[in-house]
Amino acid sequence: MKSGSLPAKADPEQQRWFRDTVLKPLMKRARQGKATLLFADASHFVMGGDYLGCIYGLTRRFVRTFSGRKRYNVLGALDYATKKLTRVANATYITADEVCQLLRKIAEEYVGDAMKPVFLVLDNARYQKCEAVRGLAKELGIHLIFIPPYSPNLNLIERLWKFVKKGLRSQYYSDFKAFCERIDSIIDSTHSSSFDAISRLIGKGVQVFEGITPASNNSFGIRKRTA
Repeated sequence: MKSGSLPAKADPEQQRWFRDTVLKPLMKRARQGKATLLFADASHFVMGGDYLGCIYGLTRRFVRTFSGRKRYNVLGALDYATKKLTRVANATYITADEVCQLLRKIAEEYVGDAMKPVFLVLDNARYQKCEAVRGLAKELGIHLIFIPPYSPNLNLIERLWKFVKKGLRSQYYSDFKAFCERIDSIIDSTHSSSFDAISRLIGKGVQVFEGITPASNNSFGIRKRTA
């Protein structure tokens, strides 16, 4: 049995509506080359975090980790069609200023073709939904699409972050620079050497939290996979 987390306040009906009436039509347009569809989110990679995998055996084995808690923050926008990641990164914090930086980068790369509008899917974090971000997006010609609350499954870039973290596992990083460079190298491969792997993760399917059946009296339940 494979376990996973389920946001307690997720609304299956709202998720299904968003997937079927907003997200899937945009995904289809992006595949046809009639729109640019980007999925945006920030991931915070902590050096010294637990990136261990599993090895079956009688002996427990350990992998060294860095003793500090330095963090590499990556705010990215994943192109659904090409799998290229446009990003802003730092070792401090992600704020509305970084979101605005990302919007400007997106505008430089994608905005300009009136026949191919740019849509950016993102969650409801305050620093992404503030007036400064909304105003700049409108000025730059970028359409912001906010997913329903408690719906990380609808933001397909989350699958990319899992792919990056998988690439960090079972290795000791001697310094923060090497740690950041490894993350950057994985990200840089998404639209080149890792394109096929990312395409399998981020294709036509979008999961929603529906079809829940109780697994026990003290659990959320078992979720069936949906298209």
